[in-house]
Amino acid sequence: MQYDPIKKSLGKVFNKKPFLRVMFYTLLDLLLLRTWHIKRAIRKNFKNKEKLPLNALDAGMGFGQYSYYLAKKFPAWKILGVDVKDEQVADCNGFFQKINLKNAAFEVQDLTKLETENTYDFILSVDVMEHILEDDQVFAAFAKAMRKDGLLLISTPSDKGGSDVHEHEHSESGEHSFIGEHVRDGYNIDDIRAQLLRAGFTKTEAHYNYGTAGKIAWKLSMKYPILMLNASKLFFVVLPFYYLITYPFCLILNALDLYGTHKTGTGLIVKAWK
Repeated sequence: MQYDPIKKSLGKVFNKKPFLRVMFYTLLDLLLLRTWHIKRAIRKNFKNKEKLPLNALDAGMGFGQYSYYLAKKFPAWKILGVDVKDEQVADCNGFFQKINLKNAAFEVQDLTKLETENTYDFILSVDVMEHILEDDQVFAAFAKAMRKDGLLLISTPSDKGGSDVHEHEHSESGEHSFIGEHVRDGYNIDDIRAQLLRAGFTKTEAHYNYGTAGKIAWKLSMKYPILMLNASKLFFVVLPFYYLITYPFCLILNALDLYGTHKTGTGLIVKAWK
């Protein structure tokens, strides 16, 4: 199962023109349930703070989707996006310069070697920590880099199947997850909160997302299309028609997951305060 190559292929297609890149961000916003949860948390915690000169770190920014959202929504903020991949950083710097969005910049940084102190009011980490083995080291670096009362917001898979791992995949095919490069299958909700407190944060909250409705939405909007594209790139032609049929159902399912309360789920939204 190959998720990352498909993601990179889509990124290349939509990166040809700035308006296509913005369209790509819009599609991700519509399709990705985690984006719904992340944006809701940001709106809730930073309501009426659009004009405050705050500093934000997009830790592992990837395509720059969330840096773009923060830069547009909070024009007075200064946003730094960091990633270990040179091409991602160069790509984001080039795009943001083209669209003249000046309150965000991007640098190559390894989060395990982050040395910033008392700088950020907000640190965002979306689908990053499951890729990093030295997570205690990164959490401690986040706490050190954050100002008093600053917020760390994490989206990551839970240990309830967040990487779409199944027993037969380990025993028969050797495949560990639907999405590659994970060093852990997911976090236990109590363990990650305890880790953050040990790292230097004073208060934490966490809740599950991707409950029953969210899991169905993810399969319809992400997993099945990627399976089709892995089978043949010809399915790029079919995708618009596929989403025309399935997206109304995904929209309802995403809303149910966003506003519902879940006893368990395959994803976690975690908050920690300095």
